Amino acid sequence: MAISRYLESRKNIAGSACGLAGLVLTFTGVAGPYWPVVVAGLYGAGALVAPPERPAPPDLPDPSAQLDEVRADFEEVRAYLADIDLSVTAAARLRELTELLSALLDRDWSTQLLAHDPESVHALSRIVRRDLPEAVDSFARTRWWTRMTPGTQSPELHLEQQLGLMKKDAEQLAAGLRDAEARRQETHTRYLEERSDR
Repeated sequence: MAISRYLESRKNIAGSACGLAGLVLTFTGVAGPYWPVVVAGLYGAGALVAPPERPAPPDLPDPSAQLDEVRADFEEVRAYLADIDLSVTAAARLRELTELLSALLDRDWSTQLLAHDPESVHALSRIVRRDLPEAVDSFARTRWWTRMTPGTQSPELHLEQQLGLMKKDAEQLAAGLRDAEARRQETHTRYLEERSDR
């Protein structure tokens, strides 16, 4: 395996080309009786000056493919959330958050915007895959313990606060995408104005 990799390497190809030049020198009579040394030396020189092998970059999914994965994960999270018993206020906050996330993950609206913004994809993924499931799961576990030890702070209040903070993050993300679209529209308007002034 290593031998076949070396045979296909740049060093071997460059060395072989220089070695062939050495054979040409031999047949023209320039190398004389030292032709093996000349051919080997030229091969070695060619192998030394050849650029090093560059490893192939990793085949990472583009943001569009990552968005498809986040969408699929969001559907799983929604199915999980449907089984959680929440207070009226927490359920309302959760509904607001999931509606906003659904809009951000809408295939027709956001794919083109988010595909050019890997940081937004990461922020959205963090809310869907980590923050939201962990908040609801810790609420469900804490609520059980609170029933056994009454008088402690209500886990619903923590959940409502966490959902509010996640909604704020999602709103900032949506505002950033809206601003990017507004800038794009303004740029196009300026372009059309400049073109009509010519």
